[in-house]
Amino acid sequence: MQKLNIAILSYRSAEFGGGQGVYVKDISKALKIAGHSVEVISGPPYPNLDPEIKLIKLPGLNLFETFSFKDRLKKVLKKKNKSFYDYYEFISVLFGGFPEPKTFGYRAYKFLSKNNYDIIIDNQSISHGMLKIQKNNPFIEIIHHPITFDFKFELAATDKIKHKISRYRWYSFLKMQKKVAPKIKNIITPSHSSKKGIIDEFNCSENAITVINNGLDADEFSPIESITPNPFRLITTASADVPLKGLDYSLKALKLLKKEFPKIHLIVIGKMKEGGHTERLIERLNISDSVFFKSNLSKNSIKELYASSSIAIVSSLYEGFGYPVIEAMSCEVPLIATNVSSIPELTSNFAILISSKDENAIKENVKNILLDYKSYKDRAIRGRNHIIQTFNWDKITSEYEKAIHEAIRSFKDVNL
Repeated sequence: MQKLNIAILSYRSAEFGGGQGVYVKDISKALKIAGHSVEVISGPPYPNLDPEIKLIKLPGLNLFETFSFKDRLKKVLKKKNKSFYDYYEFISVLFGGFPEPKTFGYRAYKFLSKNNYDIIIDNQSISHGMLKIQKNNPFIEIIHHPITFDFKFELAATDKIKHKISRYRWYSFLKMQKKVAPKIKNIITPSHSSKKGIIDEFNCSENAITVINNGLDADEFSPIESITPNPFRLITTASADVPLKGLDYSLKALKLLKKEFPKIHLIVIGKMKEGGHTERLIERLNISDSVFFKSNLSKNSIKELYASSSIAIVSSLYEGFGYPVIEAMSCEVPLIATNVSSIPELTSNFAILISSKDENAIKENVKNILLDYKSYKDRAIRGRNHIIQTFNWDKITSEYEKAIHEAIRSFKDVNL
């Protein structure tokens, strides 16, 4: 197969913040292993890439590194060769917006107008700049899921007018994405649930969308025989104070479980916002001594936490593609997950699926597993085989290569 020069764009790629940095690192490595030349072009914060992948830094202001007006102003003043988009980014953030996808799009277009690649792959900026890039290059947009879902869940989670107004301002970039997405000719999304969401929320053509699962390195997420799981340790992954992740229901279930299992506790892979909703809920439930947040972890550290845990919980209200689902299953940890969006696509019949927003269902199923652990562990072991067969990078990379070559072919046909 022809070896290609590939650029992967990512407006922000935090190594530990959410799935974007993880996705960029994994897909760039997989395409490199397949023999392609791969460069990642990213705004700050920058990803931790495989050593053989070249990182091209496309500096923005990275204003969300701090919430101090003084520090943000210093960032603007210190940047050399400021453009209109630097000033736009500062003013938008000042008024509560999130302009990074838009400003990155224009910076990427400017950079790519002077550099040539066989294919450009953008990681979910869905910005005006991408339409300009699409005119001049074979192009694929990655849409993990429509962020409209995040917006809707955040609005539903609060009755405070001030907070609702702030959410409307923050998510104002969705107006741009709703205009841009229907004009993109090639979209890859990781689940059929996300595909439906993209069609419904962004009014995209079904024919423009290809479903390719995200991959997982089953060696990076594997059981550790030398570690004995704590029989009363639960584990979940959730960004605290993000309603879409449904952490409230895992915490409420923990409160119920402590009545029968006093030693039970919950590890949360994520960071708790000081003074935020989650901290207040934990205090109200009086479970502060039983919840432990762990953040900025390497994959190996996450694997060790899974190995030390007896049950994994994913209580999300929506997942475009749930990395924590397949990570837990790959580590052979019995899993309880909500039966929503992409999750049943990922688990098949190797996890317990429950209704969302139901702490009693979480509690009852944790109890069932603890009282009959061997049978559920046996199913978890079979679940790892399912993950290996379904989400291995050889299979995923082959599907990406097919989509890439089709995008190149269709671009050439249009421009003949």
